[in-house]
Amino acid sequence: MPVNSDSGSVSRPVEQGDDTLPINEIFHSLQGEGKLAGVPSTFIRTSGCNLRCWFCDSYHTSWEPTHGWLDIDEVVSQATEHESEHVVLTGGEPMMHDRVDSLLETLNREGYHITVETNGTVFRDVPMDLASISPKLASSTPTEERPPAGGDTDIGVWDERHERDRLDYDALAALVEAYDFQLKFVVTDREDMDEIESLVEELREVSTASIRNEDVLLMPEGMTRERLSETRELTAELALEYGYRYTPRLHVDLWNDAPGT
Repeated sequence: MPVNSDSGSVSRPVEQGDDTLPINEIFHSLQGEGKLAGVPSTFIRTSGCNLRCWFCDSYHTSWEPTHGWLDIDEVVSQATEHESEHVVLTGGEPMMHDRVDSLLETLNREGYHITVETNGTVFRDVPMDLASISPKLASSTPTEERPPAGGDTDIGVWDERHERDRLDYDALAALVEAYDFQLKFVVTDREDMDEIESLVEELREVSTASIRNEDVLLMPEGMTRERLSETRELTAELALEYGYRYTPRLHVDLWNDAPGT
């Protein structure tokens, strides 16, 4: 169920406070991406993001954020309504919110397997079973020629800010050293591979973690079936060529761009 503070659809919304998070939606679906693709999962999606990828498939959490403030107990209560052992905290960028610490600690006590989907620019010492890290490449930066999906924004501000903030090697190194992880890259074209190779090699040099090729996942860009049909074959070929892992976007293949999937 999407949570929008303007639509009245929030289940027991509360005011912003010390024990609340901006929650966009809580829903049950299949994990569509990464090493756990296909696993039934409960998704908790926060609103707000510190970056602005032009191809964002959840622009309602970044370009045009919608949310209601829910306290931690209510978030957990709604999550437990679904019979799932796996919870995915996603966004937006969930790690930018201080109260995710409390949420993750509570979910951990409840015995969930926890995946956190993050762009890798913020590190937190929190309970987490899988850090799904998606570093943003130069090809993600919005431009006049590549405006954001789903809405307008001030490109003149966000192109510079996004390019400045999209990579933080200190945060990336801390994440791969602290957690089981996957590095998931959105591939827009073959030219992305030079930066992916360089980024992986740099991260191997600055961190103590063992980063195997099988920990590096290539994912086709596209939030509709039509767009994926244009990008998946090249991405699969690149995974074969470079020895990395290919990840599908099952939720797009199955449900196209429907919300709550």
